[in-house]
Amino acid sequence: MKNVMGVIYTGEKDSFLRELTLQRAVAATPVAGRYRVIDFLVSSMVNSGIKNVGVIMQKNYHSLMDHLGSGKEWDLHGKNDGLYILPPFLTRENVGVYNGSLDALHSNMGYLRRSRQEYVLLSNSLILFNADFRDMFEAHTRSGAEVTMLYTNRREMQRPEYGVYFDVDENGLIVDMEIDPTKPRYPSASMDVIFMRKDLLLDLVDRGAAHGYHDLTRNVIQRMVRDAGMRVAGYEYKEPCFRLDSIRSYFELNMEIVSPQVRHEIFREDRPVYTKVRDELSARYMEHAKISHSIVADGCIIDGTVEHSVLFRGVRIGKGAVVKNSILMQDSVVEEGVKLENCILDKQAVIKKGGTLVGPRGYPIVISKNMMI
Repeated sequence: MKNVMGVIYTGEKDSFLRELTLQRAVAATPVAGRYRVIDFLVSSMVNSGIKNVGVIMQKNYHSLMDHLGSGKEWDLHGKNDGLYILPPFLTRENVGVYNGSLDALHSNMGYLRRSRQEYVLLSNSLILFNADFRDMFEAHTRSGAEVTMLYTNRREMQRPEYGVYFDVDENGLIVDMEIDPTKPRYPSASMDVIFMRKDLLLDLVDRGAAHGYHDLTRNVIQRMVRDAGMRVAGYEYKEPCFRLDSIRSYFELNMEIVSPQVRHEIFREDRPVYTKVRDELSARYMEHAKISHSIVADGCIIDGTVEHSVLFRGVRIGKGAVVKNSILMQDSVVEEGVKLENCILDKQAVIKKGGTLVGPRGYPIVISKNMMI
């Protein structure tokens, strides 16, 4: 797939994850103990043989830029192609704020035109999965379709009043689309991943911008399906995938990854997930430490009880503290005697000695970055 370039749009609504995205993009949100959401998508592209990856940024992108760096961890730091960070910028036509993926692509036409690849793989960053895109690319070239879109039939990916849903016929072609339906009529939920030729993309973006459209799928491709008679194919993704469109879905994702079965399906030997490397000592388990069914990252110091939880790097759990069904991000501190259940602690949050925080099952309490309680 050296003839394919990847473009990731990270400008989704940050209100979905509320407190967790006050100071970061959704793509930079920590998951699974040591990763960021974008790691899975960039790794999937690299593992599929894509060597040119552009990341279009919208706002709150400092932590995302810091995490991606030069692209070294993904082997995207060579002289030819590599990782391209594309922050928003002001022009006569663009005020620096994108209202959708088409706006973002239109502002980065120069990057698209300069790239030597003939095909483009486009993706948003709200869905976490670990894919091999080579099968999808082969299906796209065999089908003769102008556009191929990735979808899943997993019921947990359906959301009332949110998402794009396809009616896929027996030939694998999308014959109808519905946008943000109150109750989806079609079971096939879009995963916001699109294959097409680059020259077609440039033409669609130019024409869409001329009509004042903002979103490639919702405004342009939907009209292609309904009115223009162009062939738009669907490709079903049958492996685990997770939509990050609420605090609850973020919490459930991390709780599911605690399960060895789900973890092995996401972190496959033949599709490694790369991330920024940080040198940390191994986790230290003190005299009173009791750990069960949890993910514990390097650098943690634990002297309490941890059950069915995810602990990121450098977390400290004091003597006698009990942590259940919770997510503790990097360098957060739980002091002696604290009881936490169904909670999310953002980076460097501190829960003082003797405190108790118990959230409803499925609706966790969120403690923002650097907060002390």
